[in-house]
Amino acid sequence: MKLAANIGFLYAEVPLMDRIDCAARDGLDGIECPFPYDLPPSVLAQRLRAAGLPLVLINTPQGPGGEPGFAAVNGQQEYFRAGIEQALEMAHYTACARVHVMAGRPWTEGRCEQSVLATLQENLGWAEWQARRAGVVLLLEPLNRLDMPGYAYHRPAQVIQVLEHLNLPNLRLQFDTFHAARENLDVLESLLACAAWIAHVQIAEAPHRTAPDLSRPETVQTLRALSTLPCGGWLGLEFGSPASASSGIECLQDLRSLLLPQAMGTVA
Repeated sequence: MKLAANIGFLYAEVPLMDRIDCAARDGLDGIECPFPYDLPPSVLAQRLRAAGLPLVLINTPQGPGGEPGFAAVNGQQEYFRAGIEQALEMAHYTACARVHVMAGRPWTEGRCEQSVLATLQENLGWAEWQARRAGVVLLLEPLNRLDMPGYAYHRPAQVIQVLEHLNLPNLRLQFDTFHAARENLDVLESLLACAAWIAHVQIAEAPHRTAPDLSRPETVQTLRALSTLPCGGWLGLEFGSPASASSGIECLQDLRSLLLPQAMGTVA
């Protein structure tokens, strides 16, 4: 797998555009930029080309009040569709092939399950058709209930139920080891169970979203498993910065070694 720097978290002490250069300097293969919407798409695309790095993942925009999306929130279809169109425009300019569709927090508003699922399915059906025409894969990511209470889905199994029901080719699962761990799931077991649906993976150590702890056998086993699974080819590094932008990411070399197919074996 290739390694992508999530510049929403990494190198946070420097301006957003400069984080692209930090990632290039550290030898990363690509960029995740969760919310690039304050940047002109053409300017971002030019900066990525200059650094020689592809943009591999963006999120749909947050709502006007900072809401984490609207895909599952009834009555907000106008905001939802506008966000999809904005994300696909950004993806077009930057050649980004994956968009994480943020679903929102319907459960904090007391909505019934039937209404939430109906809204989610209708919105995703429309969005997937737009994305398919644009050559973009839409991703659904479960966000744990400790950090995102009331979100539409918290565990991969909940997302897979939606994916199985809709059965759309450009709608897939985004698996994040941090959120799985915060839900007290066995991360490796969960990863293996839903591997067929995964089109993108992100990693961070729970509970503080730090760099992967390669002294933990569970983390090493998960990384070794990723080297054998068809999970989209990218591993997003979605954790906090090193001490300074100039110090680099200490675990990169070890991460690459563990992601090589020949690294499979028994953890000491």
